[in-house]
Amino acid sequence: MKLSIVLPIREGSQRVKNKNIRPFSKEGKSLTQLKIEELLKIKNVDEIVVTSNYDEAIEQVKAIAKDDPRVKIDYRPEYLCQPTTIVKELIAYMPTITQGEHILWLHVTSPFVKAQDYQNAIERYFEELNNGYDSIMSVTEIKNFLWSDSEKKIINAPHSDNIWIQTQDLEPLYEINHAFYINSCKNYLSMSDRIGKRPYLYKLKGSKVIDIDYEDDFELARRIFD
Repeated sequence: MKLSIVLPIREGSQRVKNKNIRPFSKEGKSLTQLKIEELLKIKNVDEIVVTSNYDEAIEQVKAIAKDDPRVKIDYRPEYLCQPTTIVKELIAYMPTITQGEHILWLHVTSPFVKAQDYQNAIERYFEELNNGYDSIMSVTEIKNFLWSDSEKKIINAPHSDNIWIQTQDLEPLYEINHAFYINSCKNYLSMSDRIGKRPYLYKLKGSKVIDIDYEDDFELARRIFD
């Protein structure tokens, strides 16, 4: 079954200026360059579609990918590259630029997720399709006391007189860390979503959960990366 990787890169980050193309590693490589290097290592992928309106990022991709026929550039329309763009519109766009039966959507802002992580996730995805799951999304497991201010209570402890139980006995909750999503093109079209009705939760740990969304994230991740 053919699988397409799709990597959206947008110009004009508001919180971290030029985060996709500025030097990140000690060798001076950007998040975009580092991610493309990792993606080129993945086996059994039919195409790697970089969808972007960012000329500098596109040039960096071309320089790394060179003549690899799997790498394709999609010049994404500006209306789908705005801070106000509705994610659902971007979701609807993805099947129009990919050829695979399945889509792996990922981001350059997860620099610690490597080729082997994606490879493992792809293999797990196809395994879990046989077990009743219909998609995969990367998550961070949270087993701490979580308070809902609207409900005025801890929301992941058993409803009993003793809510202050051992942390390991708390109900786990999961933060979607946006490192990657894998779903079928069929589900994209029928459900208008990048996950299905029963996603398999692929747990990431440690530095792999870092998503660069703020300047402090960028600086901290850069120090850890080096």
